[in-house]
Amino acid sequence: MDLIKEYNERYMFFHEITGVAMQVHRKFRGGLLESAYEAALKYLLEKEGYKVERQVMLPIYWDDVQLDQTYRMDLVVDDDIIMELKAVNHIDTPHRRQLWNYMNLTHLPYGMLVNFSPDGLYSEWYERDSRTGEIDKIKLI
Repeated sequence: MDLIKEYNERYMFFHEITGVAMQVHRKFRGGLLESAYEAALKYLLEKEGYKVERQVMLPIYWDDVQLDQTYRMDLVVDDDIIMELKAVNHIDTPHRRQLWNYMNLTHLPYGMLVNFSPDGLYSEWYERDSRTGEIDKIKLI
């Protein structure tokens, strides 16, 4: 099989989910709160057959002790994709670090950072190496 085709097929779900995010952005445009985009994405992704959890609590541990601090992940899709949504003018390093920290804390393999900006939809896709814990940006070719 063609390596480029195989590579792109492996990450096709990123294209599909981004397509759904584009539908939401076309309808709502920029300027709403993240929660509106989150609710619409959950609804549309579930219609497409994805399993979607919203505002998933992420407890923090020190060794085996659960601390009295938790984070909330915007969306978790099919139990292996964390979607961090933003509604800001532009994405910056702290937004990426938030997603990367969630990926490291949960050990989930995939992450998407999606920004519903007034200037358009923007998304970045990441994969976490289960052996090394390294997180790499995915570029489709």
